Amino acid sequence: MKYAILTHGGAASPHVHSDGCVKAAESARSVLERGGDALEAALAATVILEDDPRFNAGTGSNLRFDGNTIEMDASVMTSDARFGAVACIQRVKNPILVAAKVMETPHLLLVGDGATQFARAHRFPDYDPLTEKAQAKHARAMAELRGQGDGDYAADAAPWLSIDWKSLWNFGAEAPFQDTVGAVVRDSQGRFAATASTGGTVYMLKGRVGDSPLMGCGVYAGPAGAVAATGVGEEIVRRFLSKTVYDWLEEGIPAARAAQRGIAKFPEIVDVGLLVASRDGQAIASNRNMASALLVG
Repeated sequence: MKYAILTHGGAASPHVHSDGCVKAAESARSVLERGGDALEAALAATVILEDDPRFNAGTGSNLRFDGNTIEMDASVMTSDARFGAVACIQRVKNPILVAAKVMETPHLLLVGDGATQFARAHRFPDYDPLTEKAQAKHARAMAELRGQGDGDYAADAAPWLSIDWKSLWNFGAEAPFQDTVGAVVRDSQGRFAATASTGGTVYMLKGRVGDSPLMGCGVYAGPAGAVAATGVGEEIVRRFLSKTVYDWLEEGIPAARAAQRGIAKFPEIVDVGLLVASRDGQAIASNRNMASALLVG
């Protein structure tokens, strides 16, 4: 069986950043060539994406409303039903590696301080993922809420402008482009793995969790294939997107058709993207021209 490696930089990531996705895919290929399996390859690819400050995961993650807090989500799933995830984890460089460590426990998902303390217990060092780009993005997004923006975040701001968003404030201090990086790998033995990692959306209250760390939403994998989703987390959760697409693979629907059917479940205004690999095919689909890469060999 041929291997397949698919990576993306987020539904709203510009296509010009596909070089970062290619680098991630090449890292995964190197793992497979050394005898590693789909899980190891998918993790290697995701680490490269998390370390690229152009993407909203790991280094470069979005700030929450307060302009100080970064909380990250990540998950990984394999075709033999292993799953691990973290949500609202803080001050780690590679959330995906902590999620992989959760796979070794009886739990599936760790959140907040518990996730961060778990990371420290397993010797993941303290790390500040904040970048100047994230700070500038936050400033522009907050300006949109104040009616002083340039329009780039108008769609993201709309649901918040329709309510008294300040009344929902849950930060300790006074009073944020959603994206997720991800990978799907099929190795030559027919094993699958899918990953997702994110710094969240532009406008986020403390403790907000999107689709990325939720099984069947951000990722899903099984004997028939693997799926990773990206886009507006709340909309992906409502549609249970990754598991829905996976079920189509189980029914024998080709990967490309399943991916397009998944995208078609969303209105055009909602950013969404998918990586899909089955036993005999693979596809990348999005309603945006997102950064991505595909290697088959």
